[in-house]
Amino acid sequence: MDYQVSARKYRPSAFDEVIGQPHVVQMLQNALTTKRLAHAFLFSGTRGVGKTTVARILAKALNCEQGPTSHPCDHCPSCADIASGTSVDVVEIDGASNTSVDDVREIRDNVKFAPFRGGYRVYIIDEVHMLSNSAFNALLKTLEEPPPHVVFIFATTELHKIPATILSRCQHYNFKRIQRAEVIRRLRHVADQEQLVIEDRSLGLLGRAADGSMRDALSLLDQAAAFGGKTVTHADLEALLGAVPQELVRAAVRAMQAQDAGETVRLVSRLLSETIGKSFAAIWSSMSAISWWPRW
Repeated sequence: MDYQVSARKYRPSAFDEVIGQPHVVQMLQNALTTKRLAHAFLFSGTRGVGKTTVARILAKALNCEQGPTSHPCDHCPSCADIASGTSVDVVEIDGASNTSVDDVREIRDNVKFAPFRGGYRVYIIDEVHMLSNSAFNALLKTLEEPPPHVVFIFATTELHKIPATILSRCQHYNFKRIQRAEVIRRLRHVADQEQLVIEDRSLGLLGRAADGSMRDALSLLDQAAAFGGKTVTHADLEALLGAVPQELVRAAVRAMQAQDAGETVRLVSRLLSETIGKSFAAIWSSMSAISWWPRW
């Protein structure tokens, strides 16, 4: 199947393309430029903000034929293998399904082997907080004094579950939620590339629903395209997301401001009838998004 979801098709392949994490990008590029590289990195943050993406770019930066470099060429055999996920020097491990001591012992036994093509063997462990306590303990010594050709990159959405003994052996990088304006700009770029007709206010609705996650925003855009085709109307998007119609919310707010009790009751009743299955929090969120909503 040739189709690729937007989150994969438009995944950044270089540091300059990473959105919403300038502090992380600057620190990593400076470390690569000055050759002050740590042997273990911990990337934490909510889902879909670029942790695994940046880990792969860092792996390319370390193993590029011109590297270590802050601007990997993305064309050499090493970069191409990492981009396609076939590099033997970059090992990606799912912490959720490799939680045992035996899994960590296998890593510990393999780190002594030199890299095949690049300069480093890079171990990327996603959702590392899922490792068991005994697995973390088995990793401690290797993590503290790894071979010079080994770099560990851990990613987690639940930093509080990482033992302090692991934290103290890593450089910690905190990934922030991506600002809505940046999410909307990226969605507009992707929509233009995919020749989708979609209103700016609809992109704003997608950005609000994504809650700072670029992956969620792109997934929602794919759903909207599947639902409405090449032309996505705002009404279709509201139906897809289960959003409260903004015109109805504005009318209810105007009735409240005018102290028209009858009209307010009628509109609130209509709001409730049209939002069966939605939480009151969703309605309140829609009301709060209106800039002229009174703050008493």
